[in-house]
Amino acid sequence: MNSRLIVLILIAVVILPGCGGHGANTIVIGGKKFSEQSILGEMYAALIEKNTHLRVERRFWLGGTQVVHQAILRGDIDMYPEYTGTAYEVILKQHSLKDPRKVYDAVKGAYAKNYHLQWLDPIGFNNTYALTKRQDKAKRTDIKTISDLAKRSGNLSAGFDPEFLERPDGWPGLAKTYNIKFASNPRQLDPGIVYRAVANGDVDIVDTYSTDGRIPAFKLMILKDDKHFFPPYYAVPVVRDEVLKKHPELKQVLNKLSGKISESEMQRLNYEVDQRERRPEDVAKEFLKAKGLI
Repeated sequence: MNSRLIVLILIAVVILPGCGGHGANTIVIGGKKFSEQSILGEMYAALIEKNTHLRVERRFWLGGTQVVHQAILRGDIDMYPEYTGTAYEVILKQHSLKDPRKVYDAVKGAYAKNYHLQWLDPIGFNNTYALTKRQDKAKRTDIKTISDLAKRSGNLSAGFDPEFLERPDGWPGLAKTYNIKFASNPRQLDPGIVYRAVANGDVDIVDTYSTDGRIPAFKLMILKDDKHFFPPYYAVPVVRDEVLKKHPELKQVLNKLSGKISESEMQRLNYEVDQRERRPEDVAKEFLKAKGLI
């Protein structure tokens, strides 16, 4: 076998996805493309590095829900933080349950059976979808709930991120439930600019996550979901069965974060990264040290 062929084979082994690209003692943590996922990923990485002899590889900002879901199914990543309502609505395509415990039990059982993925213990906070409006405009127009918004939507404009525009637990279902009809179709906005768009008055309404630190920073107000359309979105680590069988100690290590982060705490952590531009790794470790976890 000539030297050129040997080099080509070695390159293929390194770059082919899903073909054992990481070692048996390496845990690959993935994440979606927003700061909260990186912060949580860094927390889990720090816990693993502190409490085990395993190496951690970080693959954050991979993409949206479907992208990360496919990555863990292929074995490109070993774990990532997911949200109960997202798994229930987007992956399982179910819509009937709203009770937090029942949704958690449903996704835990279905993921174990269908995907060989384990849902561990919830982290604590519920990062629900929400609609927001500038506080001053909301008070002036007396819009406090999504039902209030629906009555006045004909004179308002909206901008939503691409995933919210398509998800059944996003704009399509919300518009139908509340009969919302804006003056024109909602604009598609990159998640990084939605807050400035509403703060600058380019649009009146945007979608958000309830734990986003930019809500108070931009003086926005969350409209109450008075018809309880949005399901619960409790954050939970999802791990491949195979990984937990090889490294059973991981379950106890990862569950150290169980129940440790409230909505207000997660909002503050997101603020540190998104507004103060601090590194997710630093924010994560600072929090873990304050909680006595590392």
